[in-house]
Amino acid sequence: MALALKDATPAAPETIYLKDYTPFPFTVESVHLTFRLEPRATRVISRIAFAPKGHGATLELHGEELDLKWARIDGQEVTPDVTDKGLSVAAPDQPFIWEAEVEISPETNTALEGLYMSNGMYCTQCEAEGFRKITFYPDRPDVMSVFTVRIESDLPVLLSNGNKGEVAAGFAEWHDPWPKPAYLFALVAGELVNHPDRFTTASGRDVELNIWVRDGDLHKCGFGMEALKASMRWDEEVYGREYDLDIFNIVAVDDFNMGAMENKGLNIFNSSCVLASPDTSTDANYERIEAIIAHEYFHNWTGNRITCRDWFQLCLKEGLTVFRDAQFTSDMRSAAVKRIDDAMELRGRQFPEDNGPLSHPVRPESFQEINNFYTATVYEKGAEVIAMLKRLVGDAAYYKALELYFTRHDGQACTIEDWIAVFEESTGRDLSQFKLWYSQSGTPRLSVAETFAEGTYTLTFTQETKPTPGQDKKDPKVIPIAVGLLSPNGDEVVPTTLLEMTEATQSFTFEGLGAKPVPSILRDFSAPVILERDVSPAENAFLLAHDTDPFARWDAGRSLMRDVLMSMARGESTEDGPLIEGIVTVLTDRSLDPSFRVQVMSLPGESELAAALFEAGHTPDPDAIHGACETLRQRLAERMQDELPRLYAENQVSGPFSPDAKSAGKREMANAALGLTTRLDGGALAARQFADADNMTLQIAALSRLVQIGKGEAQLAAFYEQWQDDRLVIDKWFGLQVGMAAPERAVDVARALTAHKDFTMTNPNRFRATLGTFGGHHAGFHRADGSGYHFLADWLIQLDAKNPQTTARMCTLFQTWRRYDATRQGEARAALERIAGTSGLSRDTNEMVTRILGD
Repeated sequence: MALALKDATPAAPETIYLKDYTPFPFTVESVHLTFRLEPRATRVISRIAFAPKGHGATLELHGEELDLKWARIDGQEVTPDVTDKGLSVAAPDQPFIWEAEVEISPETNTALEGLYMSNGMYCTQCEAEGFRKITFYPDRPDVMSVFTVRIESDLPVLLSNGNKGEVAAGFAEWHDPWPKPAYLFALVAGELVNHPDRFTTASGRDVELNIWVRDGDLHKCGFGMEALKASMRWDEEVYGREYDLDIFNIVAVDDFNMGAMENKGLNIFNSSCVLASPDTSTDANYERIEAIIAHEYFHNWTGNRITCRDWFQLCLKEGLTVFRDAQFTSDMRSAAVKRIDDAMELRGRQFPEDNGPLSHPVRPESFQEINNFYTATVYEKGAEVIAMLKRLVGDAAYYKALELYFTRHDGQACTIEDWIAVFEESTGRDLSQFKLWYSQSGTPRLSVAETFAEGTYTLTFTQETKPTPGQDKKDPKVIPIAVGLLSPNGDEVVPTTLLEMTEATQSFTFEGLGAKPVPSILRDFSAPVILERDVSPAENAFLLAHDTDPFARWDAGRSLMRDVLMSMARGESTEDGPLIEGIVTVLTDRSLDPSFRVQVMSLPGESELAAALFEAGHTPDPDAIHGACETLRQRLAERMQDELPRLYAENQVSGPFSPDAKSAGKREMANAALGLTTRLDGGALAARQFADADNMTLQIAALSRLVQIGKGEAQLAAFYEQWQDDRLVIDKWFGLQVGMAAPERAVDVARALTAHKDFTMTNPNRFRATLGTFGGHHAGFHRADGSGYHFLADWLIQLDAKNPQTTARMCTLFQTWRRYDATRQGEARAALERIAGTSGLSRDTNEMVTRILGD
């Protein structure tokens, strides 16, 4: 029997609603899978033990793009009703064994979902709904079972979840003793070599560790292995979570839609997120690899041992795990810089999502394609909700609640209600109002008024969340507001105090003050809100110079910088002297962390400035914004021309390369000084650094600076000649040319690179490096003639037929199109409508474009 062919005219997308959740009517007691691997004709034989929860249920299994060869129930041949979405068959009223054999074609699976091939290697990606492309199964996260897997192939390395069973020539068996949903299933088979190590858990168990890579990449595994062991130690020490299998495997895969995947005991990683060496990886690469390895390992408990009941609860595993990996990075590196990075990520990616056509709650109420909800709102805002909860209940209560969560829900598929309940039970607090953070979309705006009389200072806050798609009315949330007060001479008179706002408007008083203080509000970015307060340039300069909270100090400088740049972009006469002097003061303060100093001098992103102008009632001009940023950078360089040589020299790092935070911070500062110097010396210092560089951090920074000033052709050619055989480095080569191109040339540069022999749209890393970087080039993408919109649309239409997931995610580059002038809006709309009108458009992309158009 064969699966019915898809109809040429796809049905209208189905909307799935949280309110319609119903449990699966069967228990899956065990799963046995046999894979007979062939590139275009892999056979998958399943043997699954089902037990009905009631009487008279029909067995309905998911399945897509499967060629069903036979099916049996308790050994008797059956003929299910097969559609392009799955099958159904009458089921016994007692426990039974379902068996089936299907054929699939990994080699032609360009969507990189289910079982596919990457340069001759078999690998899987099953989250969220990829397992249904492997065999017929109830592919939903609340169906958990124990898996036993047999892989038959002549390839030398055959891996799956769990612990190793029998291994011999031509096959390998694996058994995972921990019940899991199908989205955590993994299989890898190929010509691989391993970087081995071992880890002894807190209770004395010996765990085998491996990072599996292609031959030639073995020297890039050392840092990843150390990051893994550091993650395992940290999770034991901070959360009391010990690893629970005899072996932990990581595999590096070149073609992967995501960064990495936490499959139980067999984490599959995008190569860019695990491979590192000083000559091919930057400091930023090292930090990202460390964080992603930690994130996926931490999922072992927050995602695997305890998973989500349905995909509406995705933030339950992702928000919590992002928060945990942020804690880890803060402990491993600079907590202040990490907090600033997180705030910039939220403001740069999540706030636009929260306040645009793609707005949705941290826990959505409905979706058409779950892959489209792997968003900054679910991940980053989801993590901020956890951070707020921890602030509100305190550290001790937080860890007590987590211990109860792990104890009570181990082996279960849970909901946000389960999560909130453990905090209510362990703290005695009513968190029903706090739960609004999960159900209401949009970013709260916090306005502030202040009074001072007879030693009493009063802050009055008003919160408002604007209407978002599907949610016109917003109730007041619980907002933790961390506040400190400074005296007029810069002393801290009230240390950080956490105010708990629960009403639409609420006042807080501070008594016994000798003079009107200067408030430092939203310290440590204590809530993901937009603070609306009229602050004079003098006050922001004061806070930049004196605030004791690193985040608030940085944010004051950022606000000062944003106001100056907005005025410049509007063509207004602007006094930037106080801003520049404030930056110089911080940059030359050698008592401060170099990474923090670099953050203070870094300009807001051009898209962030466009959003600020739009919020202030102005139509942003991308060219004017770009010009303002370039002018300010040039003025800062000219003001610092005497300090730059010393700043560059004193931050050189001698000795063998080390990716530790201190060394990385010094290199970051040296490269920041280089960036300003290049504006003054025509690239002479950058050319020397490029020639002398002994690591990628220095080499790529020098090359970027040269390309940015319109030079560096010889260095670009030399870089390509040196690294043409290293796919990850060449991704950098593609990206930096687009990212550093002048706005008027960005489209032409990107178009030329897509014609390069090394460009391929089927590799997500290469596509994102080229087209994703172009979409992030604010002035280049938003060219007035619309050529940027149409160029990207052309490629998204082509990619959708091969890889809908990557296409849909990159459609988000259009989400802010309504900010701009009528001409740009018309061109963007035309590009979006052309995508939407494409014949056979995927469900993923159709949903995203429809929401972005918002008509």
